[in-house]
Amino acid sequence: MIKFGPSGNSQSFYAMGYKHTAQAPEYLKNFGLDCFEYSFGRGITLSEGKAEEIGAAFAAAGMEISVHAPYFINFANPDDEAAQKSYGYVLNSAKFLKLMGGRRLVFHPAAQGKATREEAVARTTDRLKRLCDMVYSAGLDDLMFCPETMGKLAQIGTLEEIISFCGIDKIFTPAIDFGHLNAREQGSLKGEDDYASRLGYAIERLGYDRMKNFHIHFSKIMYGGKGEIKHLTFEDMVYGPEFAPLAAVLKRLKLEPYIVSESDGTQAEDARTMKEIYLSI
Repeated sequence: MIKFGPSGNSQSFYAMGYKHTAQAPEYLKNFGLDCFEYSFGRGITLSEGKAEEIGAAFAAAGMEISVHAPYFINFANPDDEAAQKSYGYVLNSAKFLKLMGGRRLVFHPAAQGKATREEAVARTTDRLKRLCDMVYSAGLDDLMFCPETMGKLAQIGTLEEIISFCGIDKIFTPAIDFGHLNAREQGSLKGEDDYASRLGYAIERLGYDRMKNFHIHFSKIMYGGKGEIKHLTFEDMVYGPEFAPLAAVLKRLKLEPYIVSESDGTQAEDARTMKEIYLSI
């Protein structure tokens, strides 16, 4: 089934007196939400015991949890020794994901750096193949590893690049961040046809079964000439994108993704708005 939830805890979570993520399922139930994404963006700082406690709370509520791996990952790094750290970031995140009882791990694949685009993409592809081998060797192939479309032009992560990476192996599932796509493409997502063309492209290359339950990040994002500047809330009426056209296309294509709101401080509220929009169609 399609699921809606926030990335991290909204400002209202703390304003309502909640303090710990293990309390998030109770909070999210009040919003009628179905999932939650825990971010290791700045690194993994919680203990294994705390991860298990969080996982138990979500399991008891019948709510799915995913994780976002550290932002430091860069599989295009020209330094092989530095690139080794990226494998560790992903695999360690996967370990904690399993402790939490989740299945989906989102990660930023790479930055272009001083290399040409072709060189950076080729290096990333080779290293993702190596990561794939490591995942199978570690017995983690029951998880979904989700490379994400990125919002800045200097980052590796166009839709075409992400779909290509996911073609390496079935362990990879696209994390399509439509706010990022809209930002790097200078406001390209306007109506249903814009969303349908992107999703049609992904389905054509990966197949419907691979795409039926793919991963979505959604937020409105301020952008400039180099792409993403900062995340906004649904109150923004300038930058977009809007969710309603995407909701209509998801229903038409019978796709049931896991949808995560990354709004700036109103993640749960905007996730609820997306769910209401979807159910109203």
